[in-house]
Amino acid sequence: MARSGWEGMLHDHHKKEVIRIERESVIPVLKPHLIITLTNLIKHSADRVEFLKLCKRIEYTIRAWYLLQFEDMMQIYSLFDPVSGAQKLEQQKIPREEVDVLEQNFLAYLFEVMKKSNFKIATQEEIDIALSGQYLLNLPITVNESKLDKVLLKKYFQTHPQDNLPDFHDKYIIFRRGIGIEQTTDFFIMEKVDMLIARFWSYVLRITGLEKFFYGRSKGSGTKDPKKEDELESEDYQDDVYERIRLEKMPLRIGSLLNKNTIQEPTFDRIIVVYRPASTKSKQERGIYVKHFKNIPMADMEIVLPEKKNPGLTPMDWVKFLGSAIVGLAAVGSSLDVDKADLRVIGAILSTVIGYFVKTYFTFQQNLVQYQNLITQSMYDKQLDSGKGTLLHLCDDVIQQEVKEVIISFFILMEQGKANRQDLDKLCEELIKDEFGESCNFDVDDAVQKLEKLGIVTKDVINRYQCVGLKRANEIIGTTTEELVLKARQGNTSP
Repeated sequence: MARSGWEGMLHDHHKKEVIRIERESVIPVLKPHLIITLTNLIKHSADRVEFLKLCKRIEYTIRAWYLLQFEDMMQIYSLFDPVSGAQKLEQQKIPREEVDVLEQNFLAYLFEVMKKSNFKIATQEEIDIALSGQYLLNLPITVNESKLDKVLLKKYFQTHPQDNLPDFHDKYIIFRRGIGIEQTTDFFIMEKVDMLIARFWSYVLRITGLEKFFYGRSKGSGTKDPKKEDELESEDYQDDVYERIRLEKMPLRIGSLLNKNTIQEPTFDRIIVVYRPASTKSKQERGIYVKHFKNIPMADMEIVLPEKKNPGLTPMDWVKFLGSAIVGLAAVGSSLDVDKADLRVIGAILSTVIGYFVKTYFTFQQNLVQYQNLITQSMYDKQLDSGKGTLLHLCDDVIQQEVKEVIISFFILMEQGKANRQDLDKLCEELIKDEFGESCNFDVDDAVQKLEKLGIVTKDVINRYQCVGLKRANEIIGTTTEELVLKARQGNTSP
């Protein structure tokens, strides 16, 4: 089984910058494709018919298991929906103490659904690693914490303590699931110029000893333990490795300014952010925001943060301003010491300094426009849904994942015979890899638990599992309500 969390950022012997991430439990195969593929692997046509019937009955049964739980969650959330929740609370006149209990109940439901959907809370270490690079966002983004409620989530984690929570867990929570890759190819002329200037000033600050004065903790510390890195590279863990390619690590020179470059960044396939705005003197805020995003580059994760402050100049911009001013004033001062100061020389120096100020300002404005474009894109292109729509999506995710786990594990036992949990786990992962070309950390414990609950597996004295026959499995689950409805519908429509 894989470890929980990330092991950080590593550099291999070829100087590639990579992130090693635990392989996730989500099965990245569409359920219809999964069922059709497995059915076609069955030799006898009669067994294929029974297997298809079993797959439907498994889905109908699992959906029924979760129906009441999902309905309770949705009904409670209707009271905390930012759009209409306040009106419903006012109409029902629920006492404040009961509202406090209800909102904690909703969070308990939500966090359980997140877990079943294989979403994980992003830890502070993971966020630091994600933000240790730079992709398309070139401005420092921070959250205006005064605009966020600090009671709701703090109270929840006091009664439901968890390890490795991020520093901001009392104000908002970021859930993540799935990892992808995004590439961008462009000339990046302004970025390259800015990078060359930044490298020059970094060199100046380093040799003058002023580096620590201007730079506190940088965007994501990315601190690594060399000993830990050696251990990670030597041990065989069930992890996936994703490479970062960014301008900061490229050998840039003046001649390469007009060359196209491709940068690459791992992405969070799905991100869900949960928070509540702060109450004001005139309004008690009860709305709970649940926002769902897709394909967010790790290094640009700030674009999904709630209540972002307007970005300002970066520390490097201030270094450029101050450094240029010092150099310019020193040059002008040395010119004035001459008996007959050449006004043309002074003018040229001042023009250069002022021009550099203007260039830095317009670079900042360009970054600001790019930031605003990224925010707009995240709202329209990358935001999947929010509120009730996100919850409905999560509920369906849970059902699809649970159904796929049961079908795969039953198919393996049907084809391979008896197997203990460890062997079943390995065989299920191999099946997913061989037939679908996908990798996942199969959650065998959850799958076996549901098989036992359905009553379609048995366990011997040495803890080996064996499934019942296909026909018997269909008899044990029995005819579902959905099947009766379909039969009735077919009977009404038949001539």
